[in-house]
Order: sequence, then C-alpha cells, then structure tokens
Amino acid sequence: MGIHLAHRMDILKASDVRELLKVTQRPEVISFAGGLPAPEFFPGERLADIAREILAGDGARALQYSTTEGHAPLRRQIASRLNALSDARYTADNILITAGSQQGLDLTGKLFLDEGDEVLCESPTYLSVIGAWNVFRPTWVEVPTDDDGMDMAALEERLDRCRRPKLVYVVPNFQNPSGRTWSLERRRRLMEVTGRRGIPVVEDNPYGELRFEGQALPSLKAFDARGLVISLGTFSKIFCPGLRLAWLAAEQPLYEKFVILKQGTDLHTATLSQMMVSRYMERYDLDEDVRRITEAYRIRRDAMLAALEKELPEDVRVTRPAGGLFLWAELPPGVNARDLLGRCVARDVAFVPGEAFFPNGGHENTLRLNFSNMPPDRIAEGIRRIAAALAEMQAEAA
Repeated sequence: MGIHLAHRMDILKASDVRELLKVTQRPEVISFAGGLPAPEFFPGERLADIAREILAGDGARALQYSTTEGHAPLRRQIASRLNALSDARYTADNILITAGSQQGLDLTGKLFLDEGDEVLCESPTYLSVIGAWNVFRPTWVEVPTDDDGMDMAALEERLDRCRRPKLVYVVPNFQNPSGRTWSLERRRRLMEVTGRRGIPVVEDNPYGELRFEGQALPSLKAFDARGLVISLGTFSKIFCPGLRLAWLAAEQPLYEKFVILKQGTDLHTATLSQMMVSRYMERYDLDEDVRRITEAYRIRRDAMLAALEKELPEDVRVTRPAGGLFLWAELPPGVNARDLLGRCVARDVAFVPGEAFFPNGGHENTLRLNFSNMPPDRIAEGIRRIAAALAEMQAEAA
C-alpha cells in the first residue's frame, strides 16, 4: 500500500533561496542570493564568555524547560526597544519569543488562515511568507507597489472584490526583496483602510534598524487604534541568525492565542539563547553594534550600485534602498532571470530570480541581489560576471 500524504503537500515546493544556498556553500562562489549578515560582525568571543558565565552561575535554569512566552527580562528589553525605535506602545506582556521570524509567520498562518482565505500582500513580497502560508492553501491577492510602498487605491479596489480577506502582510522598511521603504502617508493610509474594515495587518520588520540615510519612520503599530497589527522582529539581521531568536508582538486576545499555538509547536524557544542575548544587551551597547554593521552595509550597497551602473546596460532598472540587505533589478522584457542564473552559476556567481517573490507567478525578468555578505571587491567582480553572462545571453538572442 502506498504512502498517502496530506493534500497540502501537493502545492509545497522547496524554497528557491534554500536550494541556492547549497550551491553557494562553495567558497569560490560570489553569492548575492541569501539574506546573510556579514559573519565578521558576529560577537563570538563576547557570547562565548557570556555562555560560560551563565552555565557556571545559572546553568540549571538555562538548561531547563522554560515558559512559552519567553525569558521575562528579554521580553522587557524587546518591548522597550520597540517603543523607542518605532513609536509603539508595547509591554513585555505583548512579546512572544519565537524561534526566528519564520516561526512567527507559521503561527500567524495557523491562527488566521483557512483554505481559500485571501491574503493581501505587496507585489513582489517576501519569498518565505509564501512558503510559510501556502501550507494553509490561501488565495494570494497581490497589490502593486512603487517607491513609496503599496498603492492604496489598488488595495481598496482589491479589498472590495475580496470575499474573505483575512490578512494584509507587508514589509514597510527596506522591503525584502525590493529594498523599498513605505512613505509616512502610505503607512497612515494603510491603517485607516484596514482599521475601517477590521482586517489584521502583519508588519514584518527584520531590517528597520539598518538605515543608511534619511529619517526613521513610525511603525504601522503607531497608527493602530484597534489592536489589529501583529509585529514581527528578529535578532537575525542585527545580531546573529544562528541563535534563531525573534519575537512576535500582539495585543490581547490575539496574544494568548499565539501562546497556545506555540505550546503545541515547540513548548518554548531555547532558554540558553534567550538568556545569552538578554545578558549581552545588559552588558554591551547593541545600538553601537548596529551602527557599525549599518555603516559596513552602506559601503557595500554603494559598491553594488556603482558596479551595476558601470557594468549593466541602461535598460536594466534597479532600486536604490535606503537601508537593509537587498536591491531589486528589472531586466529588459524577454530576458528570463532563471536562464541568466544558470549562466551565472557556471561563472561562480549567484542571485535569486525574482519570479519566486510573486505568489501568483510571472515577472520572470526580475531578480534580487543581496549586498550585505560580500566585501566591495567581491561585489564588483560578481556584478562584472553577471553583466558578462547577460551580454552573452542577449548576443545569442539577437
């Protein structure tokens, strides 16, 4: 008798980024594919000292089961940090520690989505939210975006046509994949539209602290009068992704529902990791760490923009992110980024084709480039190789 899997498996496939990362493990590959922070900024020695200290002085608690909500001191620190950075009004009782932001997405999908429910998102949107929520078989409703964020008239038009709109998912700061940042007016307007209709908004903010230029803008939560915003944040992009520490912030009664779901998923996030990060924030200046990382990433963004301007033809359009880890490129019509990727991998350089960021497909002539994980000289060489592959491809098609 054959093995019968759940029907949901029919629509699931491996993440393009995760599959590409297997290729980019080779040291000779110049990878612009993953959203990888620069490992030279990981505070390994400091964390090693802190881990030894915790295990020697408080090992029984650090190695024991803990509460689902998370380590109380860390939850207080996160709430205070969110309020200072984004004009939110959270307390520790709003913060649920998760095993990476991906777990926050998974829990949100479990809480809200039934088959056929409509999810409204930016077009393009974050690749891994598509993978996290496709298991619940929703209907994706893509909303056009420009350099100021989601088109609000298009959002309202699509909401009017929706039968069961359950969630709006957005990345307002230095969006993955496009690098774009929403204007203040678009943020305010989104919360007016969703608040009037009572639709929850998932505000995913992994990159908001990594600003290179301009002024920080209020979070969507700052305009939330009805408790509809679910905020996701992470230490992965500003500290160390391997610790798998992130958070979900929500108001009651949603918060307690999230806690119940997490209890059924993994009971709680690793206690030792939580205690280590909390102790680090007590002892060291995380803001200074972030400033140092941000300056390095600004230099790398500038290097990539300069290389793109030098090497690629004028009909390739790219975004100019004011922060974060990514920029977005649109190739001439008819150029397939997957075909280009094959030629680039042969040249030991990689990126992510843009089609993967559109839940309903299409846009095969787009791609995402990460600039945080390579030094400027490798960035310049990698873009040169991509340009050579593109020129070869276009010459053959001529």
